[in-house]
Amino acid sequence: MQTALVTGADRGLGLAMSAELVGRGWRVFASSYLVDWPELRELASRHPDSITLVPLDIGSDSSVRQAVDFVRERVDQVDLVINNAAVISFEKDVPIRGKQDYEDMMRVYNVNALGALRVVDAVLPLMARSALKRLCFVSSEAGCVERASRESWFGYMMSKRALNMGVGLLFDSLRPQGFSFRLYHPGWVRTYMSGKKNMDAELEPEEVAAVAIPYFTEPLADVDDEDRLVMRDWQGSEWPW
Repeated sequence: MQTALVTGADRGLGLAMSAELVGRGWRVFASSYLVDWPELRELASRHPDSITLVPLDIGSDSSVRQAVDFVRERVDQVDLVINNAAVISFEKDVPIRGKQDYEDMMRVYNVNALGALRVVDAVLPLMARSALKRLCFVSSEAGCVERASRESWFGYMMSKRALNMGVGLLFDSLRPQGFSFRLYHPGWVRTYMSGKKNMDAELEPEEVAAVAIPYFTEPLADVDDEDRLVMRDWQGSEWPW
């Protein structure tokens, strides 16, 4: 049984991807930040041998280290990491002539950009024994300079751009060591990032997870494509990043 670590698994896309992995026979360490949110615990109770909850705040160095130690006590290796956890600012729509909340922007950047780097840094020793060594990152069209169209959302969009750059740097360093990468734009998903489920969005998390997990877990059709870092969306289309 292969082992995955999924961040941001309490609800939305992270929860759906965890369930999809379990349905495909994976053992999943699902990170939990929202202690009062019941859905992930309900999933774990239905699959006690396949899913283990891991307390994790990817914005905290110590929390990431403790989470990886928790995983290390239970398994010898991790084959797949899905960096999914992200936050958004409730002040995202404030234009440049409005009052900017830079402290909140730093919170968003710390989680969305540096959080994934923290997780990769800590989990690399556990991935060393894996033949797969697959690092996956849920990004966004918001990080694409060429396709950006908003006039605000400064913290969120800049954090996603920084995430993409970080993935590029990790790719250059780790691809020669046998690691493989997936950089993914999931589309406009009905998630809870704004505090409640966004029913104006186009896609249910389960729809996206059913497409994302095969892309994250299976080899590419052309093995040489593993040596080229691209960002693809839920339809398989390539995006500039």
